[in-house]
Amino acid sequence: MRRTAFILGSGLLLLVAFWNFVSWQLQRFGDASGHFPQAHWERLLSTFEGKEWILYIIATILVPTLLYWSFNGLLLLADTARKPSLISRYRIQAGQNEPVDSVKLRQSMGTILFNQFIVSVPMVLFFYPIIKVWGDPYRRELPTFHWFLLELTVFILIEEVLFYYSHRLFHHPTLYKKFHKKHHEWTAPIGLISFYVHPIEHVASNVLPVLLGPILMGSHLSSMSIWISVALIFATISHCGYHLPFLPSPEFHDYHHVKSNECYGVLGVMDHLHGTDTMFKQTKAYERHSILLGFTPLSESIPDPPKKMD
Repeated sequence: MRRTAFILGSGLLLLVAFWNFVSWQLQRFGDASGHFPQAHWERLLSTFEGKEWILYIIATILVPTLLYWSFNGLLLLADTARKPSLISRYRIQAGQNEPVDSVKLRQSMGTILFNQFIVSVPMVLFFYPIIKVWGDPYRRELPTFHWFLLELTVFILIEEVLFYYSHRLFHHPTLYKKFHKKHHEWTAPIGLISFYVHPIEHVASNVLPVLLGPILMGSHLSSMSIWISVALIFATISHCGYHLPFLPSPEFHDYHHVKSNECYGVLGVMDHLHGTDTMFKQTKAYERHSILLGFTPLSESIPDPPKKMD
């Protein structure tokens, strides 16, 4: 208990110190740059005065969509053209999607585009009046760095809880066959497959868990834009099939696509509480489930045990 308390206490002190250091650096940057972000935001408000809904569309739809497709475009180049060739060293499921099945990808693209533009976009627009009434997304003062970090923590926790329970619900035999089985057609996922789900599941597990946090917090438009973009990029990384250097580990969700009866959450917090990651914790994938801080693939430094010969 003393050791645990010491570790937790030390970690908390380091986190607070890091938080204050980053805040101080950002404050210095803001002063040195003449408060550029604030001035730029005020200029945008003046430009779109009376037409703030255009800012809403740009921030919550256009910017996240451009980032999503830019990132996925690079991943698709690796999946289809296998360029750069060295990226294959970082593939989690060796030998899979080398190259990706082009027919299967084309068949999936219709669902992906439908979910993004026919389901997601109308939902974001649907919540616009609620967001305006509940909060003031166009506040002249940008949120402080400390407040944004607090918001981000709330957003992540809300998404973790909602995604875990909705995702696990769709694994119930009755719902799995009708809805979620579609997503698991890709046992070796690629980035775009984060949107390859039944539209009803897309609403319940993908869209609502991301939007609910900013709605409840009455967030500033800048916070919403950053959060939606981060959520889309993280979902892409979780499905990309590569454990790339300096990016979050996708081992957890990749294992879910292989086994399908464990690892239902995003971060793994709810899985730890409910014990739905016990088998995962006994695998080499769990040992590799960390940020790669070098260029030697973890599949090489922590290889799978040799397969037993019959």
